[in-house]
Amino acid sequence: MSQPSVAVVILNYNGRNHLRQFLPSVLASTYKNLQVVVADNGSTDDSLAVLSAEFPQVTTECNASNEGFAGGYNWALKRVQADYYVLLNSDVEVTPGWMEPVIALMETDPGIAACQPKLLSFREPQLFEYAGAAGGWIDSLGYPFSRGRIFDVCEKDAGQYDNVTPIFWASGAALFVRADVYHELGGLDAGFFAHQEEIDLCWRMQRAGYRIMACPQSVVYHVGAGTLPRGGRKVFLNFRNNLLMLCKNLPWYEKIWKLPLRFGLDAVSAWKGLFSGDLYFFTAIVKAHFVVLVKAWFVNRHRHLPRKPLHSFNAVYRGSVVWQYFVKKKTHFSEIIRN
Repeated sequence: MSQPSVAVVILNYNGRNHLRQFLPSVLASTYKNLQVVVADNGSTDDSLAVLSAEFPQVTTECNASNEGFAGGYNWALKRVQADYYVLLNSDVEVTPGWMEPVIALMETDPGIAACQPKLLSFREPQLFEYAGAAGGWIDSLGYPFSRGRIFDVCEKDAGQYDNVTPIFWASGAALFVRADVYHELGGLDAGFFAHQEEIDLCWRMQRAGYRIMACPQSVVYHVGAGTLPRGGRKVFLNFRNNLLMLCKNLPWYEKIWKLPLRFGLDAVSAWKGLFSGDLYFFTAIVKAHFVVLVKAWFVNRHRHLPRKPLHSFNAVYRGSVVWQYFVKKKTHFSEIIRN
């Protein structure tokens, strides 16, 4: 029986050095029915020249403008034909057999819409990497965390999360997804631009009846940004997108009390930042809240999908990860989620 076709799609924006460093590992993958595509998101460096000269076997799609992570992938994946897509960050090093375990798992069950490998730190390979670790969870108030990473603390990988298991969200750093499901659900929400768009997509997949899985038998190494820098556009996008995601996906009877509580907790974080002298962090959160208050009335996309209670999905912690981490000082996933 022939292998399903897989397209690894790498979104590039001025990432010449990352392409040179990490594309060779992707091209060394042992999976046979594979195409590698670099979707250029309006780069202004010489990425395209490097690809043409040094990686002629790679298919290149060129967007004239930078549409962000979400919009860029939506644009690119309309142009790529495959049974499965792998949305892979340009700063990820893969191992030769990284693809086979994930595709084998997804082929066993058409209800699995998305999956992620185990993400380890490229710089400190003994540690889980911030952007997904061994699979994403979410708490009752919509705060994302991972098996192996709670807020800024990344655990050492000792095989403690090596089981194949359902998760709430799969990391966009190395996201395996069924192509037909991606298009069926309209892809990533381009309005997010970047940050947490993969969590929103995985939530919508579950609302549509699909499941998300972690497959730690596949291992990749991600450079990433480590902990999120305080202040600036990244903070704005994270706070804004998280709240918009709740507006989109929570049923009304959860939104009426969870959103005010989240605004309050965010405000505490903002004022704490201001008192510590971080004006940029404070203003980013204030701006995010203002945008959400305006946009919340216009986020009725995907209304055809049923809105179910958050706790009805897999990998949802019914308590507060904020309380456990900041008050009870529990920094490891296994201290909070006892199974």
